[in-house]
Amino acid sequence: MKQTATSAVVDGVALITLDNPPVNALSASLRQGLQAELEQAFSDKAVRAIILLCAGRTFIAGADITEFGQPWQPPSLPDLCAMLDDAPKPVVAAIHGTALGGGFELALACHYRVAAQSARVGLPEVHLGLLPGAGGTQRVPRIVGAETALEIITSGRQVKAAEALSLGLVDTVVEDAALRDNALAFAHRIVAHGSDKPRVRDRADAISADRDRPELFTAFAAANARRFKGFVAPAAIIEAVKAAVTLPFEQGLAKETDLFERLIASPESAAQRHVFFAEREAARVPDIGPDTAAIDIRSVGVIGAGTMGGGITMNFLNAGIPVTLLETSQEALDRGIATIRRNYEATAVKGRMTAAQVEQRMDLIAPSLDLSSLADADLIIEAVYESMDVKTGIFASLDRIARRGTILASNTSFLDLNRIAAATSRPEWVVGLHFFSPANVMRLLEVVRGAETSKAVVATAMRLAKRIGKVAVLSGVCDGFIANRLMAPRGAQAEAMMLEDTPIAEIDRVLVDYGFAMGHFQMMDLVGLDVIGRNATERTVMGDLVAVGRLGQKRGAGYYDYDDKRRSRFSDVTGKLIKEVAAARGIASNRTSGDEALLGRLLYPVVNEGAKILEEGIALRASDIDIAAVLGYNWPVYRGGPLFWADQVGLDRIVADMRALEVVHGETFRPAPLLVRLAEAGRRFGDKS
Repeated sequence: MKQTATSAVVDGVALITLDNPPVNALSASLRQGLQAELEQAFSDKAVRAIILLCAGRTFIAGADITEFGQPWQPPSLPDLCAMLDDAPKPVVAAIHGTALGGGFELALACHYRVAAQSARVGLPEVHLGLLPGAGGTQRVPRIVGAETALEIITSGRQVKAAEALSLGLVDTVVEDAALRDNALAFAHRIVAHGSDKPRVRDRADAISADRDRPELFTAFAAANARRFKGFVAPAAIIEAVKAAVTLPFEQGLAKETDLFERLIASPESAAQRHVFFAEREAARVPDIGPDTAAIDIRSVGVIGAGTMGGGITMNFLNAGIPVTLLETSQEALDRGIATIRRNYEATAVKGRMTAAQVEQRMDLIAPSLDLSSLADADLIIEAVYESMDVKTGIFASLDRIARRGTILASNTSFLDLNRIAAATSRPEWVVGLHFFSPANVMRLLEVVRGAETSKAVVATAMRLAKRIGKVAVLSGVCDGFIANRLMAPRGAQAEAMMLEDTPIAEIDRVLVDYGFAMGHFQMMDLVGLDVIGRNATERTVMGDLVAVGRLGQKRGAGYYDYDDKRRSRFSDVTGKLIKEVAAARGIASNRTSGDEALLGRLLYPVVNEGAKILEEGIALRASDIDIAAVLGYNWPVYRGGPLFWADQVGLDRIVADMRALEVVHGETFRPAPLLVRLAEAGRRFGDKS
């Protein structure tokens, strides 16, 4: 077995190198190896100082979270931090890459920190529903003060080396290539000046003023109430940082440990950890291994410069990939390019991009009105409106124009990819790349595998998604693929309850209380009723609203009335139309009351549809369905997605409730066979088969 920690003594300094690929996670073997090397360095009389550094591309990037929930193997990370606190010789952390979570906590327990210029540090545990559990909430405030500590820890953001230096989180910043040599020189200077061993735990200057401001903690919580809604970790972080200010170090550390243990047992943290692993698992396609050669994508063509086409284009520009952007008229092309520029310039105004970077991206666009200009592209993405005739016509033309070896992709949201592929003589080169709007922001990318799509094309699409900052979920071909198909029943039930006389404000409220950013009808108003309701084949409330000019927020009236600050209120017009449409369709009043009943009507059909998607093989795994819901429809991450949530509720309970609903509302609520089988066997969606 390869050693995870090794030592070499250079001029009286022990260099302990940690090597646990790929990110030097603090697994049990690494902790044990580090403990052994530290003990040896402590006892070696020839060693006068110690440097911790890491092999590979990064410093310790965090704990090994696969160990969470398992019996801990000694030494624990807090034990190692205590060992460094009490080290008899100065210890220097030499940081490159990222020092995150437990890795940064370990560095904070060292006496000094030397960082490479490109390094970043941070405590991202909040994204797993946790807080730093090895002194991070106690040491960071002692360096930067409570307010800055709260911001850093509750955001989980990565702090660049220059900012870390200005805050005092690191002691010096050096050139990347000279990190080892500069750390050695730093250690020698420390020894030459008396081998001081300052401990962060002993510092009080940064928090002394905070002791006279107890209100800062409640003020911080209030100011961030909307951001923290539904999450349990931020409140625990605030409590832990408050302990750093008000309690001696050891008592604060004990408080942090107690809070950590409570969080790790919480359903919210379990959900967030599920999503963390699900994102990574989604990239794995069982029949496509790392040996499947992917195609090198060096140039892209995008057909359509509208909202979707422009957003898709930006993803490739951001990754440095040139794009030929095609439209049918100069006016539409100019408008699309102007929108892309405006988006980038807005980002630059916020300080997230320089003017030079804006121009670099814009220079990668080659505007065109000629389809033949796409002939040499490695990938062509069609992003026009949802019409099978239009899309098959485009693909038939591309089949004549594009060179052999070009991947032909459709951004269709619902249409049959196999029919689109059949318009070409090369269906094996056709794939679905379903981006979600706004395409330059939303992280989900559904990669739709047609009946004849080749493995090389699928492998290319999955790997390309990562390159452009997306999380790819592989989908089979069906109406709506995974995310849209999954969530359609929620909308259908919201509409059904509305016609049964359930107030739309109650339907929206229960969804917001569950954790969605907005309710169904609020979302419809935001998107625009004229955009959504184009293909209705029967009389609907939405259609009637559009007919009287109530198009949503953009007109100040949709399902709701809106004031000049876009605050919603009940509309008498909508109420009247609901009653008229219900009467015209013969729907009697049958109001659904109570949050539990409302949620059952809205969300159990989503779970049921997920079971069907899984059983049909449209999705590879239950966790892929959860990721599609979380990233595509903003399903609250602290619920873990619909199938994870269903496991928490209990599949037997869901089946029983659905059967009761089926008696009243019909076969819409008939439990899917897979859901019934799992419930009867006492199994869960998340169980490994």
